[in-house]
Amino acid sequence: MACERRKLTNVFERYLTLWVGLCIVGGILLGKAAPGLAKSLDGMAVSVNGAPVVSIPIAVCLFFMMYPIMVKIDFASVIRAGKSGKPVWLTLFVNWAVKPFTMYAIAYLFLGVLFRGLIGAEATDLVKMPFGLDLPLGATHGAGTVVLHEGVKMLQVPLWRSYFAGCILLGIAPCTAMVLVWSYLARGNDGLTLVMVAINSLTMLLLYGVLGGFLLGVGRLPVPWQALLLSIAIYVALPLACGYFSRKWIIRSKGERWFKEKFLHVLTPVTILALLTTLVLLFSLKGETILNNPLTILWIAIPLFIQTLLIFGLGYGLAKLLKLPYEDAAPAAMIGASNHFEVAIATATLLFGLSSGAALATVVGVLIEVPVMLWLVRICLATENRFFPCR
Repeated sequence: MACERRKLTNVFERYLTLWVGLCIVGGILLGKAAPGLAKSLDGMAVSVNGAPVVSIPIAVCLFFMMYPIMVKIDFASVIRAGKSGKPVWLTLFVNWAVKPFTMYAIAYLFLGVLFRGLIGAEATDLVKMPFGLDLPLGATHGAGTVVLHEGVKMLQVPLWRSYFAGCILLGIAPCTAMVLVWSYLARGNDGLTLVMVAINSLTMLLLYGVLGGFLLGVGRLPVPWQALLLSIAIYVALPLACGYFSRKWIIRSKGERWFKEKFLHVLTPVTILALLTTLVLLFSLKGETILNNPLTILWIAIPLFIQTLLIFGLGYGLAKLLKLPYEDAAPAAMIGASNHFEVAIATATLLFGLSSGAALATVVGVLIEVPVMLWLVRICLATENRFFPCR
């Protein structure tokens, strides 16, 4: 029996590529018209021992990106996820045993070797000092050198390594938000997708900081372990906990039908609105860099694009070998191909600064993900008949 044909009816979701493009243009124009605005917003941060640790605007935006996804998760289904068997183990294998390391290798090949001269072999970037680290001026840390910038100690690192760091943070963040949209469009198994989202969210709590610290360290980049763990606590654990407890309270108070038909309907556009707001903020600060060197976006986008195709092809191919039904194969492949760019953006901003090349690389991930994933949805739909039919 064929799966039901689905379409997105929400205006934000239906024209998401258009809204992303408009926000990028709007952010660049805002940066030109009011260059101090984004820097002022970036200065609104919670500091520990004088070091800015959490950007309040980014934290607010990220919470509203994540909460509507987390509140949909029925955590009882996570306990039963072992019965799903192959698709769950497939997505865990691809997301955590393969994807971080292929991203590292592909990003290093293109940014550190093939495009290094195009980016500028001698070009440098200023990033935040790792949280809790106080080194004298001129000291080295990884590939960086401590310098004084506007009265603040910062690390001066090769620009390509800063872009490289952003790619790493994307590569270790499997999607737990927009994949619900991609799976819905591809007529995938919604229940299984939610289970995989829940499992990946919980797995991120354990592995994101560990893998991030390890791969950044291998890449001779600052490894602020405390900040990595703090970012996971704020950007994943907090909305996860709020989603879990508020879901229980609302269903107990109003009933499951009201929760699904009324409450979730109101929340539908919140995630995308928060994402678009974050894009405006990020591009308002990076607009000058993009206008001065628009090819920078291309150099970063190429390895991200190749990584997306590679991981999708691997997941989809393995799903075929494992004889998964189409409704399970499509989301299992897409959850690895797409990235949790919300957490990657926030973590890059937290670790390296809003104006860093790492933050720009994560934003490029958003820029290419929407059109690429929509294209992969069409590939899934076109190859549906090559899998076992939906149950």
